[in-house]
Amino acid sequence: MNEIRPSRPNNLDAFWMPYSDNKYFKGTPRLLARAEGMHYWTADGQEILDGTAGLWCCNAGHGRREITEAIQKQAAVMDFAPTFQLGHPIAFEAASRVAEMTPEGLDHVFFVNSGSEAADTALKIALAWQKARGQAQRVRLVGRERGYHGVGFGGMSVGGIGPNRKQFGAQLPYVDHLPHTHLPAQNRFCRGLPEHGAHLADALENLVALHGDTIAAVIVEPVAGSTGVLVPPKGYLEQLRKLCTKHGILLIFDEVITGFGRIGANFGAERLGVTPDIMTMAKGLTNAAVPMGAVATSAEVHDTIVNGTPAGIELFHGYTYSGHPLASAAAIATLELHRAEDLPGRARAMEPYFEDAAHAMRDVPGVIDVRNIGLVAGIELEPRKGAPTARALDVFRWCFDHGVLTRVTGDIVALSPPLIVEKPHVDRLFGTLADAIRAVPA
Repeated sequence: MNEIRPSRPNNLDAFWMPYSDNKYFKGTPRLLARAEGMHYWTADGQEILDGTAGLWCCNAGHGRREITEAIQKQAAVMDFAPTFQLGHPIAFEAASRVAEMTPEGLDHVFFVNSGSEAADTALKIALAWQKARGQAQRVRLVGRERGYHGVGFGGMSVGGIGPNRKQFGAQLPYVDHLPHTHLPAQNRFCRGLPEHGAHLADALENLVALHGDTIAAVIVEPVAGSTGVLVPPKGYLEQLRKLCTKHGILLIFDEVITGFGRIGANFGAERLGVTPDIMTMAKGLTNAAVPMGAVATSAEVHDTIVNGTPAGIELFHGYTYSGHPLASAAAIATLELHRAEDLPGRARAMEPYFEDAAHAMRDVPGVIDVRNIGLVAGIELEPRKGAPTARALDVFRWCFDHGVLTRVTGDIVALSPPLIVEKPHVDRLFGTLADAIRAVPA
């Protein structure tokens, strides 16, 4: 067990916390001090069952010795090396390991540092590809309502979650959106892929009719996670793939959440049977031990850009830490863990039990919908009158204070535990959540 026991900080003011109610937190702090396996511990020693894999990212559980040792070993050999006009072996090895895991044909890997950077990188690659093939007029990017693609200006612009956008005014130009796929009247309490909604992909035809041949790419999450677990309707992604191919539009899958076993396969593209032209990833790539993201592209995309440039730099894009040695070491060790322990297979085997536990929540007063696929579930609560989101936040805080970490988005509680989860953990997750919903005021 990791014996490092950091002291409680005596000043909370300096850290401006992300996506947080800073005023509330610093009046009532909840601090995590240690993690191992399926659990966190607070600074006071309280054990917290991790129902969210950190932030959708610690798929192999916390404190994995293999990853820690790989980082330590690499740090002792070489802490940093640039990848602008230079290289280091471990970055190439990490890229090869990722390419072995991605769906067939997505075999070129561009390293970044986060999901946000991966989204912006994918969009820039799409624009560069269209220009390289003589389609420079294709400058329009299409996202989807309720989509989340990080917080860079590119990902925020194609994203479709209102609060992420409205505070910042102008977005990127030449952006449009497909409708979201949430149809509660037809699909409420659906297990897995909903039956209704494939026709919503046809909205892309309307955008083509409106914008002509100016659309460069469409970006969607195979399963929309941060908006509250929206699972794609049967046939929806297949139709989107068909229409993108028909109209010369690149299809980008944002697999930051669905990648690395979360829905019972290496990637959502594999589980759902649809291969995009470009795929983003992050989070589970290094089990969150070191920040890292990546973009995988087809040979057609890569070769058109690289071979279409007569000499010199082919893509004017990159980051100081692209392919960072420590992150590369963490990625290699993480992917080896996924292979050796068959974490996607474990998720698939646990899915029926997890699904049954999730849908048992429909009998809890105040639960108005349950959505699930793989080891991710969204439990939607009836909003508190006049105070949307407040009920779910109270549930989150009640759960934490009773030893379970959940995540909320709006009035939806999302559960996405590490893929090493066992049945007693599942029982406790949903049991505590049910108790919390009953305990907090409606």
